[in-house]
Amino acid sequence: MPLTVLVDYDSGNLHSAEKAFQRMALEVGGGDILVTSRPEDVASADRIVLPGDGAFPACREALGSYGGLFEAIEEAVIARARPFLGICVGMQMLASRGHEYRETPGFGWIPGDVVRIEPADRALKVPHMGWNDLILDRPHPVLDGIATGDHAYFVHSYHFRVADPAHRLAFCDYGGPITAIVGRDNILGTQFHPEKSQAAGLRLIGNFLRWTP
Repeated sequence: MPLTVLVDYDSGNLHSAEKAFQRMALEVGGGDILVTSRPEDVASADRIVLPGDGAFPACREALGSYGGLFEAIEEAVIARARPFLGICVGMQMLASRGHEYRETPGFGWIPGDVVRIEPADRALKVPHMGWNDLILDRPHPVLDGIATGDHAYFVHSYHFRVADPAHRLAFCDYGGPITAIVGRDNILGTQFHPEKSQAAGLRLIGNFLRWTP
């Protein structure tokens, strides 16, 4: 039975994510879902999900404070090509660096910078909070059944500027383009919360649980 691990490093409430992944695992035959902070569980996982709520530096520091946890994630994802999904700040940490409060190194798995949202329309508030339409840049197996115009739920003040446009799979418009989904090889990230994004988000989770890069 395949195992998907949701990494718990005290960066947000994982309850809704766990429930959404469990629901879709039952629906699509996606195997077992485990919320854990143990490196040995990550090492044995078939898929890895890294959520993240809060500020980039705090999440990066929290992840690093669990001895061996990030190293286990990197070994599984980079060395053994396990499918990976980062959510919200879990997606932002894929970048080269973040610029929230101070410059903080990211994982460097998808080159780019995480910078403050500065909408061209000054009437638009930051944080970018609530529902917005996805605009797909390119097809991907995890986006099967998801189309431009589908809604996703966002809560963030910073966004991911990818260095290579090929790594942006989808964006939304909020006084300018805001990266919504990044990806390369076995690595994916969503700025929005799929577990809170109703039909489109559940579809993405189900697709991820069946995805074989």
